[in-house]
Amino acid sequence: MRALVLGGAGFIGLHLVERLSAEGCQVTVVDDFSRGSDDERVAALRARPGVDVVSADLTRPEAWARLQPDVDQVYLLAAVVGVRNVEADPSRVLRVNTLTVAHLVNWLRPGPKVFFSSTSEIYAGGVDAGVVPVPTPEDVPIMVADVASPRMSYAISKLAGEAMLLHHARATGVPVVIGRFHNVYGPRMGADHVVPEMALRAMEGENPFRVWGADQYRAFCYVDDAIEAVVRLMDAAVEGPEIVHIGNDREQTNIADLARLVLDVVGVSATLQPMPAPDRSVRRRCPDLGKLRRLTGFEPTVSLTEGVRRTVDWYRGWRQTIAMPGQPTAARDRTPV
Repeated sequence: MRALVLGGAGFIGLHLVERLSAEGCQVTVVDDFSRGSDDERVAALRARPGVDVVSADLTRPEAWARLQPDVDQVYLLAAVVGVRNVEADPSRVLRVNTLTVAHLVNWLRPGPKVFFSSTSEIYAGGVDAGVVPVPTPEDVPIMVADVASPRMSYAISKLAGEAMLLHHARATGVPVVIGRFHNVYGPRMGADHVVPEMALRAMEGENPFRVWGADQYRAFCYVDDAIEAVVRLMDAAVEGPEIVHIGNDREQTNIADLARLVLDVVGVSATLQPMPAPDRSVRRRCPDLGKLRRLTGFEPTVSLTEGVRRTVDWYRGWRQTIAMPGQPTAARDRTPV
């Protein structure tokens, strides 16, 4: 099996590459390393037989000319992500994310199966308006509440990518799977997402412990489960383009309870201080995984407690390697996703 993983040095991308390589797949990793770190885990990949790591900007046509099309699978995970990036430069989010998909569509030839990483953020407007149920199936209407909202730029860019690939698939017969990720978390995801962000503040001893959007609900999916779902989808017999949720519908938790769990795992006590929810942050999010189960038989296996424990352990070690005396390590813009 030969796979091309675009954005393979990022959070989900690197975990996927490690899984594919461990199963004997020949993998070409492409990343511009603007978000994915060229760290010791990427260095370990470079040393593996059958893994080729390419540094390239996928918004530029010449980058695609360097890539060999004779592969069995293509995974497009490359994107500008993260609330901080989205709010700071929404036009860049739209430009980078849509250009990358447009170049992929032009580059594709019949043969490989394509996986495109999309997002649960596209449901936010409909959920908040009360027209989309939670848990949410894939066939609900999509609603853009405010096209000028910086936060919507990410969801809009992913919708545009979905549309390009779905129409291309129907016109050419290229098999395409759209995976809409729901709150995937785990080691090496950066410091701005809610689980590591809380963990780092807990390690710093923050008390009272601030909790933005304490009454909001999420269903978190540990990264190993997400990768298992992706691999199963790409192995499944998919006859036409499919949109499928990837997540964990077994454990919904509110953000206050998540904060208590993180504090307990870190081993500290603190008084919770509820804070206003971030602007445009959806009140509740949970996927309906019925379609994923029918296609693959997938069931999440990592509990929230175990996933948080693994994540905290990794960030504890990471913090020790980068901490400067007297300088906090946690991010300062507290924006849960």
